[in-house]
Amino acid sequence: MSGIGRGGPAAGKAAPATGVAGVAWAGFAALAVLLAGHGRAPFGFEQDAVDWAVAHRPPAARAAALALTSLGTGVFPYLLALAAGAVTLRDAPGPRSRARTVLLLAAPVLWLIAGQLLRQGFMHAFGRPRPPAADWATAAAGFAFPSGHAFTSAVSAGLLALAVARTGPAAARTAAAIAAVFAAAIGLSRIYIGVHWPLDVLGGWLLATGWLAAAVALRGRWGAVPKPRPAPTEPGDGDGAGSVHARGRS
Repeated sequence: MSGIGRGGPAAGKAAPATGVAGVAWAGFAALAVLLAGHGRAPFGFEQDAVDWAVAHRPPAARAAALALTSLGTGVFPYLLALAAGAVTLRDAPGPRSRARTVLLLAAPVLWLIAGQLLRQGFMHAFGRPRPPAADWATAAAGFAFPSGHAFTSAVSAGLLALAVARTGPAAARTAAAIAAVFAAAIGLSRIYIGVHWPLDVLGGWLLATGWLAAAVALRGRWGAVPKPRPAPTEPGDGDGAGSVHARGRS
């Protein structure tokens, strides 16, 4: 997390990122309140979505969805986070001490782990039941809201996209598009295999958006360092030298 100077690109991203985090988390809170007011039960459109998925799940589509959804948990998201650290380390300016190398490489992984702890806390505190087990295409454990796969895939892919984005605008757009498609596919697969309601997935995406924006805000604040002071001028330089030349011309 390094910047160019106070008021530079890193510092300039902190304020808008903080705003994005606030909006995303406000949306997450509003969604949680909405679900709590509904007794944590599914809304009609959520039940319709799961019912449609169950009725349109041929073997080939089921196998593809299970293969896709497996990328949203286990080792793969942490490999993406580690790749984000490697890209950050590669592009980091300045000297690289051993401690700084380890920090830059591990920071995205640690941020993902911290986010998982946050999500688990919300999930257990909220305690929303999953769809009926008869609708599941695979085994699932724990509560439903927010979706762990939706959150984990969005954060891990988002961290890698943020790291790649530092290389230039074109890379930023491409990385953001790939991350968004990946997170969307994983989240929708959870509904398709019947283990989550749609609003569980939306909650995971909102929580992840806020968590990624918080990472950008923190990077902007920590990366904002004072600009170096100009070196002192030597005797005879500057005004003194100018005076000598001026006298020589007079």
